[in-house]
Amino acid sequence: MNKKVKSFLYNFIGFVVIYLPTLFLVDQFTHLSGLWIPMTSFMVALILAPKFQAIKTSSGEKIFMKWLFIKGVKEIK
Repeated sequence: MNKKVKSFLYNFIGFVVIYLPTLFLVDQFTHLSGLWIPMTSFMVALILAPKFQAIKTSSGEKIFMKWLFIKGVKEIK
């Protein structure tokens, strides 16, 4: 599998893992209604989800991750 596709899937999975529970929690524990529920969940997930990026280096293409809760940038596989 291409590293760019892999990083896209990691971004998508990381976003969904945070978005779905946030959607449920916002719906149950706030007084928001209508479009505000998914938009609030989207913004929270956008901020909290880890970001993955495929970068070409001298030793080949690698995937790097940056996350709010981890200091610096980490290499993935």
